Amino acid sequence: MEPEDKSPDSKYGEPRKFDPTFKGPIYNRGCTDIICCILFVLAIVGYFAVGILAWSHGDPRKVIYPTDSRGNFCGQTPPLEKKPFLFYFNIMKCASPLVLLEFQCPTTQICVEKCPDKYMTLIQAKTKKEDMDVYKSFCKEGTDIYKLSVPELLRDRLCPALLIPSKPFTHRCLPALLSKKGKVFIEGNTTSFEDEDGKMLNATDLQEGAKKSNKFMEARQVAMKIFEDYTQSWHWILLGLVIAMVVSLIFIVLLRYLAGIMVWVMIVLVILVIGYGIFHCFMEYARLKGEPGADVTINDLGLLTDFSVYLQIRQTWLAFLIILSIVEVVIILLLIFLRKRVLIAIALIKEASRTIGHVMSSLFYPLFTFALLTLVIAYWAITAVFLSTSNEQIYKVVNKTDCGYSMDNCDPKTFNTTNITAECPDAECLFAFYGGETSYHKYLIFLQFYNVFLFFWCANFVTALGQVTLAGAFASYYWAFKKPEDIPPSPILSSLGRALRYHTGSLAFGSLILSIVQVIRVVLEYLDHKLKGAQNKCAKFMLSCLKCCFWCLEKFIRFLNRNAYIMVAIYGKNFCTSARDAFFLLMRNVIRVAVLDKVTDFLLFLGKLLIVGIVGIFSFFFFSGRIRSVEDHMPILNYYWVPILTVAIGSYLIAHGFFSVYAMCVDTLFLCFCEDLERNDGSTERPYFMNPHLHEILCGAKAVERNDQPDLQENQSQPQQQENMEEIRLKQQPLQMRENEEGNAQEAILETTEETPLETPQQTDIPQEKAVEIAQETPVEIPEEAPVEMPEEAHVEITKESPVELDQVAPVVVAQESTQEEPKKMTNETV
Repeated sequence: MEPEDKSPDSKYGEPRKFDPTFKGPIYNRGCTDIICCILFVLAIVGYFAVGILAWSHGDPRKVIYPTDSRGNFCGQTPPLEKKPFLFYFNIMKCASPLVLLEFQCPTTQICVEKCPDKYMTLIQAKTKKEDMDVYKSFCKEGTDIYKLSVPELLRDRLCPALLIPSKPFTHRCLPALLSKKGKVFIEGNTTSFEDEDGKMLNATDLQEGAKKSNKFMEARQVAMKIFEDYTQSWHWILLGLVIAMVVSLIFIVLLRYLAGIMVWVMIVLVILVIGYGIFHCFMEYARLKGEPGADVTINDLGLLTDFSVYLQIRQTWLAFLIILSIVEVVIILLLIFLRKRVLIAIALIKEASRTIGHVMSSLFYPLFTFALLTLVIAYWAITAVFLSTSNEQIYKVVNKTDCGYSMDNCDPKTFNTTNITAECPDAECLFAFYGGETSYHKYLIFLQFYNVFLFFWCANFVTALGQVTLAGAFASYYWAFKKPEDIPPSPILSSLGRALRYHTGSLAFGSLILSIVQVIRVVLEYLDHKLKGAQNKCAKFMLSCLKCCFWCLEKFIRFLNRNAYIMVAIYGKNFCTSARDAFFLLMRNVIRVAVLDKVTDFLLFLGKLLIVGIVGIFSFFFFSGRIRSVEDHMPILNYYWVPILTVAIGSYLIAHGFFSVYAMCVDTLFLCFCEDLERNDGSTERPYFMNPHLHEILCGAKAVERNDQPDLQENQSQPQQQENMEEIRLKQQPLQMRENEEGNAQEAILETTEETPLETPQQTDIPQEKAVEIAQETPVEIPEEAPVEMPEEAHVEITKESPVELDQVAPVVVAQESTQEEPKKMTNETV
């Protein structure tokens, strides 16, 4: 079957010419895109330098642990290793606007062993020794509470004026206040008290201070709870990911030996899994009918960090029910309307399974990719944390009244010796935030940007390395004329070595282009987040358009890079040349691309969806406590959706890694097939490298597409379709294996000429006896490639003298029906 356009002046380039020396991936190749290789190496060296710089300045404890007024971490270093909680002398000061401006409550903060559990004032504590012993633990270190008077303790801010029953919240002691229906309750035996300034305060004032403090720590609260969930369930999450990996590997192995059955089982199971989800949502929706509070809407609840609350209202399950129903209907309709293409895609997956069967090491290559990606992600995350915590401790002068030194920088070690205390007696030097005035701190934002950019570049490079390695291995299989004898030993290792030795620059070039687009998309997302409160609709519209355009551009670059890497693996040319050749080759075979590419991807996506569904449903029942047999082993979590989402996302990434082997195999086989059709014609001198089954699959795909699009080609009758299938079969047979058929075909053709006049081409050296016999009958028009028995020397002489007018290949049985078709010229190349 010939490509659509073989004209030399085609806008998509000239088709490949026959090369008898071409046997697959070129081994005699040179380095490509050397400049990009050097640039990538320098960028990696700079990345390591940024990491070393961040690790020397950063301290991740600043993100995890609270800090007292002197910048010490609670519960970490002596003498505070046994004091993990942060206590505020006056929580009311957290209601000050300073909290929002400087992210710090303007009150003394110390580390304590435990939070106070009852109400007590300093005056009351002075009357009892037992209370004094308790109160002493909430004063500054080294304070002699027994000798100093109450005014002295309060004036020097050595002790708080009162203790309030508190509970630890993200390692901070906050008032244990409960609110319900507008009323305020306080645990303890007193509801009003006097602070160190002599002001009378009540529970409502305390609640207001606690609210302001909560605003300051809300983000850290959620992050810490999620972090705690990970610490409690990380081993179960790891087990879930291992299960996903085992299931993916088993599925891929079964797909190797039972490709057709497994694909249909996969399709049916995906429909059943989604159907079960619809059933479960409906049952939950019906169960909650009439339950108190179940009819509350999501808008009434607002945004809550505890997702379990949403599962107690009917609207949530109704939304899940509608979404799953739409997905189910869409999948079923796609399978119905694309049933012909699905059958062809299944046949192609079977052929890919045969290929992977001869290159079994390709199934385990995703593990190597996972390891490299994990290393890249870990390096990026650690560097980002150290960069964000590499600021210095900044202390500010804090005063409750107007003071000329307020918010100035200060040093707590020398603060009491300065004249600030003389002019502002109430002033304190308190830890405010982390920052710095050095050049390193000024350009810290650029280091973070460099960290993000190099993360994208390295991650895309690792992905590109995997694609080139697999493509080279599968191309070695395809271009082996005798399979598996001609397949080189260790094709994966050989392909990986070629990629690293010769094409690091090309991989860096392709991944650099993709990384630039991705970084631009990140910047657009950041701007969109900043402009959410803006009222300029024109700016929002332009931003949305830009986001859409760059999303499409990223998808196109991914597609082009993938096919370019295949050409790099085969021919060893630079990235731009390989991308151009791949694009032109695909455009010369655009009909086959439309039939096979997306349909095969759709089937593989169903496989990923099946694995995610199985593992996700199992993790949901486990972490939500619905499996009674393992309830005792279930970890206690703040948000059980955290490990569920982690397992689901991780399962998809794992399944994607394993199925990417099949996707890469299909894409490589397809490009090699298109190359094979252009280089060869199936004759003895130019035989196809593909096996007849693959030729039938992909040529049949084009026939299906043309039948579905009658405006591209005239509708073919049933006999003509039979001719095409017979043509496919005959082209796979060498000429010497069809000599007997040709002898019988000659007699049938001569009998046909008695009924239908045929024109013989002029200027041919047919043997004289046959020429006279044909001339006496009628002018003979020989159908294209019609098998005519003649001496081999005469056959060669015909092709040398002049082109012979031949009709399309047709079986002998339907020769009469096809004689009315317009004759075409066949050059000596097609003969």
